[in-house]
Amino acid sequence: MFEHMADAVYLLDPVTSNILWCNRAAYADLGLQASEVLHHSVLSLQKDVQGLPQWADIAQVIRTADCYTFVGRHRHQDGGEIPVEVNTTHFNHQGRDYFLSVARNISKRLSLDEASSTRDERLRFALEQAMDGLWDWNLLTDAVYFSPQLKRMLGYGPDEMTPHVETWKHNVHPDDRDEVMSLIDQHLRGRLMRFEAEYRLRNRNGHDIWVHDRGQVCERDAQGRPTRVVGMVQNITDRKLLELRLEKMASIDDLTQIPNRRAGMAALAQQIALSERSGGALSVGVLDIDAFKSVNDRFGHAVGDEVLHQVARLLRQTLRPGDLVYRSGGEEFVLVLPAAGRETADAIAADIHAAFEAKDWEGDLGVPDVTVSIGLATYPQDQPQLHKLLDQADLALYRAKEIGRNRTCRAGDLLAAPAPSVSMID
Repeated sequence: MFEHMADAVYLLDPVTSNILWCNRAAYADLGLQASEVLHHSVLSLQKDVQGLPQWADIAQVIRTADCYTFVGRHRHQDGGEIPVEVNTTHFNHQGRDYFLSVARNISKRLSLDEASSTRDERLRFALEQAMDGLWDWNLLTDAVYFSPQLKRMLGYGPDEMTPHVETWKHNVHPDDRDEVMSLIDQHLRGRLMRFEAEYRLRNRNGHDIWVHDRGQVCERDAQGRPTRVVGMVQNITDRKLLELRLEKMASIDDLTQIPNRRAGMAALAQQIALSERSGGALSVGVLDIDAFKSVNDRFGHAVGDEVLHQVARLLRQTLRPGDLVYRSGGEEFVLVLPAAGRETADAIAADIHAAFEAKDWEGDLGVPDVTVSIGLATYPQDQPQLHKLLDQADLALYRAKEIGRNRTCRAGDLLAAPAPSVSMID
């Protein structure tokens, strides 16, 4: 009897989500063989339920419901998708729990619904199919209609999600909630022609989905006050994650995972502007790894790259929380030390030398001890012109290299130092 059913039938393990048995329609309609379905997770078929954590949440709801309905999409072998309505019940047999799911292909039903609907219903149908979600907010009651597509995007069945504005607010990421509500409020008060925002919604499995949400008041009362707002939601997660990755690549040095020259120079310009306004002290240091070329030549570039990574990590650990270090290029780094006068900057440089001396380079990387030379310049004590700070620190670095390396020199130093860890010649 099951083999002759048009609907797909699955017997599932509630814990693992594995398919224990299925009828012919369950695999044939997807262009698969029985072996490609049996004993595989039902999640491998379903495009809208991702990961065991989300499955566990749904399984808990199934256990408490007489029949749980989920509208989703099954993957076809050719890469396409089939819209399905899945009704799942639970039962116990010989002390073991089971789920029985019946999945119906609803693609024909959707076509019939479209053909038989009125003009307004067709428009709504078209919008619901074209977008990832629709919402319709009654401002008088705070009731909200969430379209099946929106519920599906968030991992819920059509009978879940309480139709109330608080349900939506609860799913908005806490860091985005205030801004989103402010934009809606401005639209309702007539300050914005429409509501539009990009923000994160919490999926049932705890993951965040980036959405582009647009809405507008469509009904008002006799006094002109808004009473209804409708909106459309588009899932932009892939595009947003790509943007974030590109932004990170544009500002973070891939090897050392600290700001690159572009981002560092922008941060330095900001600190210079702050010091110009406040007259506060600012120190800049240029740091270079001593004899780094010999590390690459002797141990290879892979080890050299790891040395650069470890140097960046050591600098981050040694600097104060408000300080910045960025990679200027090659083996050269720049230190930006806000509100640091001469004594503070000198102390930070001394701490850096001490940290490099304390590290077991031989034991960690198999290389001789790594040392650094540092050039420092402080506003206003060393250089009254802020825009020349970096140039002056760079000249001081060359001086430190010239008189023996593994030391710090200041802008304006002219005399050779005997070779202490930190040299301050005024």
